[in-house]
Amino acid sequence: MNKQQIIWLIFILLAIVSGIFAFDFYTQSKWINFGLFTAVSIGCIILAQISALSFIQKSEKILLAIQKKDFSLFPKTEENNLVDNAVKLYYQSKEEYLALSSYKLLYEEILNQLEIGLMILSEKNNQWEVFYVNPVFLEILQIPKYNSWELYESKTSEFYKIIEQTNYENSQEFFDISINENVKQSFSLRTKKVQNVKNRFCIISLESVQKIIEQKEKLAWNNLMKVISHELLNTLTPVNSLIQNLEYIANQEIVEKEDQQEMKESLMIINSKSKQLLNFVDDYRQVAELPKPVFKNISLTQIVESALNFLKPEFEKNQIKIINYLENQMIFADQKMIERCLINLYLNAIYAVADNSERIIKTEIKTFNKRILLSVEDNGIGISNEIKDKIFLPFFTTRISGSGIGLTLSKSIIEAHKGYLNYKPLEKGSRFEMWFLE
Repeated sequence: MNKQQIIWLIFILLAIVSGIFAFDFYTQSKWINFGLFTAVSIGCIILAQISALSFIQKSEKILLAIQKKDFSLFPKTEENNLVDNAVKLYYQSKEEYLALSSYKLLYEEILNQLEIGLMILSEKNNQWEVFYVNPVFLEILQIPKYNSWELYESKTSEFYKIIEQTNYENSQEFFDISINENVKQSFSLRTKKVQNVKNRFCIISLESVQKIIEQKEKLAWNNLMKVISHELLNTLTPVNSLIQNLEYIANQEIVEKEDQQEMKESLMIINSKSKQLLNFVDDYRQVAELPKPVFKNISLTQIVESALNFLKPEFEKNQIKIINYLENQMIFADQKMIERCLINLYLNAIYAVADNSERIIKTEIKTFNKRILLSVEDNGIGISNEIKDKIFLPFFTTRISGSGIGLTLSKSIIEAHKGYLNYKPLEKGSRFEMWFLE
């Protein structure tokens, strides 16, 4: 028992004793003594109450500070369990609050450094509010920051309607909107719903398609220069060495038969390496000098059927099961170029499923968000994470007999038609998607 509790107990005992004496004097009609001891008893009760309330008030002040997140106080422990526990709870809450604030600051700084626009909406009382938005998001849409989601409707109504149409659920799409009445721009939009028992959030990520393309082009250019440099060095280094050797032999006054044979072998190697380099240049020219498409209204279904008939012997030879889900869609395109692109994808799929016991290739045509999708899917070996970013790089191949330009040409063909070619990994296999405007 601490000192304060002893004092409080003394006051209570004095109040009880004084009360007994007061009652005794009351029975004896000794009014002066009765009044005196009654006053003493009441005074002791008041002092005991004040002593108890002081600890309760201190504890209430500390608990109120915790409730209001006011951690500017520096309370000290006292010889009272109630106050002591309140102080311990205060410092524990303060430490947790500071830790959360530090984490929040760190996460916001990380999100602010992203090159992708990011907005997080939170739902309260069936109303959406802006929980977080990074500077890139505001810069992309060229709008100020608001805490109320409704205010964005007046500033960027097209974007607001698109989010409303997703119903704040999971979605992924491309859309074109005009920023500040300028020319329309294309954006990649993703929404992700995050929900627990108490809260519901909608995470919106926004990225300029043009910026994505520029980054990809820069990366592809750097990778292409590496490939070209590697190919040239592998070809020219041995050729240069052989030429030096031939020059040495030619400068001799008498050329022996052994030297003549070595010259023949060297010339054969130089000839072979020259042809290899010419083939490389020819492959590069196919990629770099893609002919302009001859546009006509054509049926995608007919193109798929034509490509499948062309490769029918290969499918039968490899016992591949063909599955088609084809909507009858028309596009404005070059039939031969689209068919060539499709054949390249089928050849890759044939190679991918070669080691499977059950070989399946699926083709699908459908419309999605005012775009036409033609996809080729296989249940093959798939593409590892290490190389998936290099598959569209010219001359990059994992096949011994491959040229490494099939996917590059296919991508260039689709882009020449104002579309794009995507790769999507599957749980088992791969999926390549060709997207066209309706």
